[in-house]
Formats: sequence, C-alpha cells, structure tokens
Amino acid sequence: MADVARHAGVAASTVSYVLSGKRSISSETRDRVQEAVQALGYRPNASARALASNRSNVLALVIPLRAGMHVPVLMQFATAVVTTARRFDHDVLLLTADEGRSGLERVSQSALVDALVVMDVELHDERVPLLRELPMPSVLIGIPADTDGLTCIDLDFFAAAEQCVDHLTDLGHHSIALLGTPSAVYARQTGFAHRTLAGFRAATERRGVVGIETPCEPAFDAVLGTVGELLEAHPGITGLVVQNEPIIGPLLDVLRRLGRRVPEDMSLMAICADDVAERHVPQLSSVTLPTEEIGQQAVEALIGKLEGSGTSTVTLVPARLTARASTCAAPETQSDRTTA
Repeated sequence: MADVARHAGVAASTVSYVLSGKRSISSETRDRVQEAVQALGYRPNASARALASNRSNVLALVIPLRAGMHVPVLMQFATAVVTTARRFDHDVLLLTADEGRSGLERVSQSALVDALVVMDVELHDERVPLLRELPMPSVLIGIPADTDGLTCIDLDFFAAAEQCVDHLTDLGHHSIALLGTPSAVYARQTGFAHRTLAGFRAATERRGVVGIETPCEPAFDAVLGTVGELLEAHPGITGLVVQNEPIIGPLLDVLRRLGRRVPEDMSLMAICADDVAERHVPQLSSVTLPTEEIGQQAVEALIGKLEGSGTSTVTLVPARLTARASTCAAPETQSDRTTA
C-alpha cells in the first residue's frame, strides 16, 4: 500500500480510503490511486485485512441439499447472492451439508465468515433460535413461523397462490388442483410450500370453487400416476396450478397422453421463473419466482447489518402474475358463450 501511495503521490491512508470506500475521496485522487494499483499489480492481502479489520469479507450461503429440492432454482439464488456480494467486495462460502445447528455453530466459531444467508427455511426450523443468539448477523431467504428478531425475505407465496386461483376462477374454472412440491418438502414443513398451500386453500374457499391439493414427485412415471389418479377421482378439474418446476415438462406430456389439450381442455399455470414459463409450448401463465431480486435484497440487508444500519424486518416480495397462452376460459364457459 505504501508503494501505491508513493506512485500516486498520496498518503497511505488515502489509498486505504479509496480501496475500502470508507471515506469520500475526490474523483481525481481516486483515479490516480486506481491507476497506481493497476500499474503496480497491487492486491490487498486478505489475511492482513482480516486481522486489521476483524472482518473476513466473506459471507456464508447455507443451502442444505435435502430431498425434494430443485438444484437449478437453488443455483439461481446462489448466483444472485454471489453477484451482489461481489458488488460489496465480499466473497461467498457455499455450505451445502445438512448439519442443522451444529453447522452454523461450526462456521460462526471458525471466523471464516462475517455473516450468514440461510436458505430452505422450515416453519419450525431448529436453526432459528441459534441465529438469534449468534454474534454474527444473518438473513433468511424464507420465513419461519416465528420471525421475532429475524431478518427474512421471500416471495409472498400466499398471495402467489391466491393470484393463481383468482386468475383461473375469473376465467370460469370451478374445479382447480394444486400440484405441489415433492412430499418430502411438505414433511419438513418447509415455509414456502406451506404458505402456498395456505394461500390456495384460502382463495378456493373465498371464491367458492373446488380446490384439490396433492404433492408430486419429479419423475415421469410419478407425474403420470399422480395426474391420472387425480383426474380419475376428480374428472371435473379444468385448472391446474403447479409449484414444482421439474414436473412441468413431464406434465405437459402426460396431459397430451390423457387427451387433455392445454389450454382448451385444461388451463395450466405455474409458480416459477419467467424463463421457465416462456420456454414451454404453450408458454405458461405464471407467477414469477424472482430469484435474482430476492438474492440481491438478502445480501443488501446483510451488508446493512454489517455496517450497523440494518434492522430486523420481514420482506415479502409482491407476487406478479403474467397471463400467457396456457390459460383460457373454462370449457363449459366457452360452450355457454357459443350457445349464447
């Protein structure tokens, strides 16, 4: 740093301020320092910086890989967290082992990281009491039943399910099914799945329509069996809501096998990322899963906590529905219009 300061003709403290961003420096001086850094090939020593600041500039992203989780979606969240962390000059340590409380204790005691982003949050998550006690800040992507003292962010899954039901009901559908996550996700009482289920039940009751829910495993034979049994037991179903991204492709094939055209015989919508909804034929009406927005806001909240300006809040990202080609008026409604 002293070499950079001599090369730029400034004090060493000025170099420190430019690199850390802790003080406002004139653009002319900042440019001189950055040119000197580039010319000399200077790289801050991470160990020295950690000793001087008592900070590692590393965040931990805790994503325990468990049964029923869809890894591509998790990696979208991870990419958003990593990209945003780099904007704040932080790296990310990815932790995928399902260690529960012991894993968080191990990481917090190691001084490897400054803060935690915790995913796959259950309604009664055993990690939550520990997060309240740890000296390092944390943000949860997901919302447990008791949010006291926590900072949480997630899509408003309750409202997402409500919007799906309202959209289908407005189109004249009177019998709607929710094809949910794999059964293991419900068994763990994972927050997002249960909030969707609660929103679906509330909306079908409010609108006075039949609502049927079933978990579905992400394999073609499982989708074929689940949907076949569902339609045999409830032949009047004309609307499907899917919260299970890996079954969407197999589901479209299964509906074709069963002689159900989308959307003429069966309207289909999903809670998923826009790029997933748009890649299928027909393109799916959907409530978007904003992984980039959620990951970005989680890191920004965590950095705010590290800088002493963050507060404990629960942020629900608003549900946004986009109608596409996979939903239309219910078959009976179309017949009524034709007759009229």
